Amino acid sequence: MRVVRFYAPQDVRVEDAPEPMAGPGDLLIRVRNCSICGTDAKIWRSGHPNLSPPRVLGHEVAGEVVALGEGVSGWSEGDRVQVIAAIPDGSCYECRRGWMTVCFNLELIGYQYDGGFAELMRVPAKVLAVDGVNRVPEGLSFAEASVAEPLACVINGQEHANVGEGDTVAVVGAGPIGCMHVRLARARGAARVFLIELSQQRLEMAAALVAPDEAIRADATDTVDTVRRLTDGRGADVIIVAAASGKAQEDGLQMAARGGRVSFFGGLPKDKPTITCDSNIVHYREVSIVGANSSSPDHNKQALELIASKAVPVADLITHRLPLEQAIEGIHRVTRGEAIKVTIEA
Repeated sequence: MRVVRFYAPQDVRVEDAPEPMAGPGDLLIRVRNCSICGTDAKIWRSGHPNLSPPRVLGHEVAGEVVALGEGVSGWSEGDRVQVIAAIPDGSCYECRRGWMTVCFNLELIGYQYDGGFAELMRVPAKVLAVDGVNRVPEGLSFAEASVAEPLACVINGQEHANVGEGDTVAVVGAGPIGCMHVRLARARGAARVFLIELSQQRLEMAAALVAPDEAIRADATDTVDTVRRLTDGRGADVIIVAAASGKAQEDGLQMAARGGRVSFFGGLPKDKPTITCDSNIVHYREVSIVGANSSSPDHNKQALELIASKAVPVADLITHRLPLEQAIEGIHRVTRGEAIKVTIEA
């Protein structure tokens, strides 16, 4: 079968590989769609400390069951499924407290286990043990189902930031994650949603799809002043920084309203992970800073339901569909900012 395998930074190959087998407790699926994440582009460029090469990439996976390992029940060949990316162990202190996104022993599809940029993928027994395989609702395409994984991460982020009725929400970053944040915020009852982006091309492309209440170019205006002006000086109730930018995180604090919540959704580069925080903003305005990392199996289930119900549509965010042989070109398109969401159809 054909796979997309990482060997080293900027050494990713489309090549032949033996077909995997379903071991005890495993499922084997035929991948129908595996969408490209911004993290895949980062891995191509500089690798990842949690990834052990050689490794088949891809973690936004949907497909059909083709074989069941010994002892697996509740599934049949032909079942349409979506698979979680982040695999909690289900038994550590964090998992027992319900904090599966920060599981001490978290593992990942496409990092510790071969991923979905392949014709076939083994779903490890560990995934089934935490209820991490979900049935794709009737009428939902495999492409849409594959986007449930990043939407699950967005759900996690907005739960931590407590996005709700009447909020003014500022989303920084107009990639697929930012677009989903805009739509989910509306689904959760936000009164107004602003979208902030440095790239004019990316902002125009995203704004045409998700129609934020305001589309703000970070390279053409002072974003803090703009958000304050649009809110009569209050600032935004929630600021979601879905960009790997320390300045954007600092600005997010500056544009927060009293009692506001700032979500550091995007991680910073490992060689520059620190920012300057005006502690008095946090103290006197009672502003909360929250992190958001990954998603739980339950978040994935919620994401599929939101997509299937059209509460958070994603089909139009998939701007490029490419065959497996062109997966590396798809990664480059993401890097160049030419697409919102790229999906690979195996």
